[in-house]
Amino acid sequence: MFSSPLVYEPAADGVVRIRLNRPERRNAVDSQTVDALIDALQTDPSHIALLGSTTPGIFCAGADLHIPDDERARVSDRLYACYEVMVCRSAPVIAVLDGPAVGGGAQLATAADLRIASPRAWLRWLGPGHGLAVGAWILPSLVGRARTLDLTLTGRRLTAEQAEAVGVVTEVAGDPWARAAELALQLRDLQPAAVTRTRDIVASGDLLARLREERTRNLDGWSGAGPTRG
Repeated sequence: MFSSPLVYEPAADGVVRIRLNRPERRNAVDSQTVDALIDALQTDPSHIALLGSTTPGIFCAGADLHIPDDERARVSDRLYACYEVMVCRSAPVIAVLDGPAVGGGAQLATAADLRIASPRAWLRWLGPGHGLAVGAWILPSLVGRARTLDLTLTGRRLTAEQAEAVGVVTEVAGDPWARAAELALQLRDLQPAAVTRTRDIVASGDLLARLREERTRNLDGWSGAGPTRG
């Protein structure tokens, strides 16, 4: 078991379950949470991981805006390290979305290989209002340039149904945990080396380069500013 911001369930069926556990902050991420999350994702990298929340109706509100500015800068940077771990680990990650995924939470969802959402889930990429680029590294691979600019610059909310229609969400299910577990068992029965090879090819080239560029440029341009409006 990991510390309180995270609940880690070791693989009993070839699948590990990682649940964010800060319901009082809507699973907003602080330093302890992001460090625990990286540790959890690296503990059993050959096992498929389901990533979700202990609390129904919540996924992740992104970086915690109530922590000090210097810690928030560190959390923002460490989240990019977490996304890279997710992309590069040998076994897939399936995000289980049963509620809002905002900012860094939306990035956690899209860094996963597959996303199973409940009808009440929604995603929103908030960045420029905080002086950051958020989602520009991953969304072009999912939705293309024009829709990426729409979602990242306007910060508009994408419902579960809309997200499925444009390819951000893999599937909308009434019981996303049950459906994600079913899908994980299907993936578990594939040849692991072929799954890893497929993921490596998909992640090669521009995807990792964009991830690292967004991380570096956000760190270099960090202002610690809150939202400029709204």
